[in-house]
Amino acid sequence: MKKEYEKYMQLAISRKKDYKKVLQKLKKLKSNDLNRIFNEYHDEAFEIIDCLECANCCSSISPAVKDSDISRISKHLRIKPSKVVDTYMNLDNENDYIMNVSPCPFLMPDNYCRIYESRPLACKGYPHTDHNKMQGILDLTIKNTKICPAVCYIFEEISKVYK
Repeated sequence: MKKEYEKYMQLAISRKKDYKKVLQKLKKLKSNDLNRIFNEYHDEAFEIIDCLECANCCSSISPAVKDSDISRISKHLRIKPSKVVDTYMNLDNENDYIMNVSPCPFLMPDNYCRIYESRPLACKGYPHTDHNKMQGILDLTIKNTKICPAVCYIFEEISKVYK
């Protein structure tokens, strides 16, 4: 991971209290305004942050994998869905399938995903900062500041406006 991206993650840890204050202000915004703000900064963040130079999400967390995801992965790998589950997944305490190892077993050394075209929907949408219902995922988004440098960047930019 690039040093610059590591600095964002360290920043997220050191500014945790500040981000929580900003989060409380964001929760008071109208849903459409909140979505617009996040979408704007999302685009800006990903103009400067390249996921392939980071892959921290793939290295440190697992998405919830739905049955439809398992089916797609199964077709992609040309193995039975039960084999996908047995080989790559565990059930978590919420009865969601998650990857059984970290980093993700599909993460390749060059940070590309071996099943990119068939990856789980949660992976496709991560870090969800262009979500059209940000109000419902703000608590998750604040947690993601410690995982994704783009989310930290977004919170830094929003914090300049909503101190």
